[in-house]
Amino acid sequence: MKILLIEDDLEAASYLVKSLKEVGHVAEHASDGELGMTMALDGGYDVLVIDRMLPKKEGLSIIADLRDSGDQTPVLILSALSQVDDRVTGLRAGGDDYLSKPYAFSELLARVEVLSRRRISGESETNYRVGDLEMDRLAHAVKRGDEEIILQPREYRLLEYLMKNAGRVVTRTMLLENVWDYHFDPRTNVIDVHVSRLRSKIDKGFDEQLLQTVRGSGYILKSQKG
Repeated sequence: MKILLIEDDLEAASYLVKSLKEVGHVAEHASDGELGMTMALDGGYDVLVIDRMLPKKEGLSIIADLRDSGDQTPVLILSALSQVDDRVTGLRAGGDDYLSKPYAFSELLARVEVLSRRRISGESETNYRVGDLEMDRLAHAVKRGDEEIILQPREYRLLEYLMKNAGRVVTRTMLLENVWDYHFDPRTNVIDVHVSRLRSKIDKGFDEQLLQTVRGSGYILKSQKG
């Protein structure tokens, strides 16, 4: 897993990052809310671990802004605030789990792994939203703002996978395995052709371009607007 820890307690952060790396995960650290927000939007993380009380940008504000931008990366909230109302507030702000300080590393690790598995297998969501782009999976319908978007089956499946992984870089290999269901040379242009067609349908004529190419890596679907 690739994990981002947003924590201003440098000693605690150093210990946690070291411990996560020792069990085989990739762990990165931001010491304030503004840096954490920037890294969370750009880093393609599997799980975010966010302290509530942070300098420059408070933890719940980070989570709310991420959700408003369409980023659905699972979030584990860390906080010394441990009352029921505190936990409810954190979860309603968009957090997926809440762990009170002090905590045992083994419990944090277990919670992070559960959130990661939930994301990988998370097919229960019936609606996806990235900015003003919406997908109703039950109705098999897509619209941006008030405009209905008609997609071919493969385009729909491609968009569905991108929206499920909103805010994360999706590689060509990942698309081949999850959208086309087979393995072959990721340098083939079949993906580029379909991405180009999809982009023309969901982005053409709109001020914000949601589907972006990440040179040398793949693609990312995200919105910078709240």
